[in-house]
Amino acid sequence: MNKIDAADETQLLATIDRWIAREVAPRVKEFDHADKWPAGIVEQMKELGLFGATVSPDYGGLGLPATTYAEIVMRISSVWMAITGIFNSHLMLALAVEKFGTEPQKRHWLPRFASGEIRGGLALTEPDAGTDLQAIRMTARREGDHYIINGTKTWISNGIEGSCFALLVKTDPEAQPRYSGMSLFIAPKGPGFKVGRKLEKLGYKSIDSGELVFEDYRIPADHLIGEVEGRGFTQVAGGLELGRINVAARGVGIAEGALRLATSYAQVRKTFGKPIAEHQAIALKLGEMATRARAARLLTLDAAQAFDRGERCDMEAGMAKYFASEAALENSTESMRIHGAYGYSKEYDIERLYRDAPLTCIGEGTNEMQRLIIARQWLKRNAIV
Repeated sequence: MNKIDAADETQLLATIDRWIAREVAPRVKEFDHADKWPAGIVEQMKELGLFGATVSPDYGGLGLPATTYAEIVMRISSVWMAITGIFNSHLMLALAVEKFGTEPQKRHWLPRFASGEIRGGLALTEPDAGTDLQAIRMTARREGDHYIINGTKTWISNGIEGSCFALLVKTDPEAQPRYSGMSLFIAPKGPGFKVGRKLEKLGYKSIDSGELVFEDYRIPADHLIGEVEGRGFTQVAGGLELGRINVAARGVGIAEGALRLATSYAQVRKTFGKPIAEHQAIALKLGEMATRARAARLLTLDAAQAFDRGERCDMEAGMAKYFASEAALENSTESMRIHGAYGYSKEYDIERLYRDAPLTCIGEGTNEMQRLIIARQWLKRNAIV
């Protein structure tokens, strides 16, 4: 279990707040509206240690507990959610290596991941396989001391700007059950590994989402995480809890950011001789938004605390992800309505939160899937004997 001294956490979060205010907030419109990669901000995130946020100090990371990590994501997302994806996807790669890799793999890769020297993400989704990961078609064939990989991945965060990915493949396409034939590789860019088109998106701008194409991509056998075939599905599932806590934290950030913008605007904008916050219709909206944001925060911290205790928390993470993402969507919509016509203008920040929010309902597993996971775990924990 990772721990952090309370004073150190306070200082770290204060540093993050100053960075957001000085470096992120003034430039977010510039990058978001142009859908431009924020190279300077990425370098600053390297200096802050965010690419090693959850990596053990033994390998050069900050070793932050999930609760502190979630708080960082909430704060950044309340201003600009997209940039949290640049280090979150990367940390899923690092987590897979740290949790399931061999010691030589950890010593070789993790310090480079933690420093941001090598940045990347998680390459799971394929054109015909998203929620149903067992349906992937990418294959890896053993050939001496190497594997030959062929196939296509899509909607991969950091696909263009990143340089290394945790790549889920089928090493035994005929295996039954299907998950038993899946393996996870550390896949740096090289011959046979091509980047396809950049995918245009409604929101979540500036972070690249791309297609990755593998044509006879040759990779050393020691890049197989854990160096044992058939464990890839379990290794991926082991990181999804933290991934869903991250998306929940993004949802909290958007929900709180939308509430903050609405609260400020409603006290300045006047109609019929008084601030619109004093009109009952607006006050009711603010009351619902504040409650929704608070509940989302508490659910997310509850899941993060369970993760930090080392407990299985797929139900808690699913609850947090589901509720917080819906809170983000509802609060951003209500905030836009409170802003009226100005909320529809690109001059106001609420339109960005409104565009970014829907992704949280889809990323790291759709909310429909989250509800099924929650129900299954609830029934399992409350089974009648």
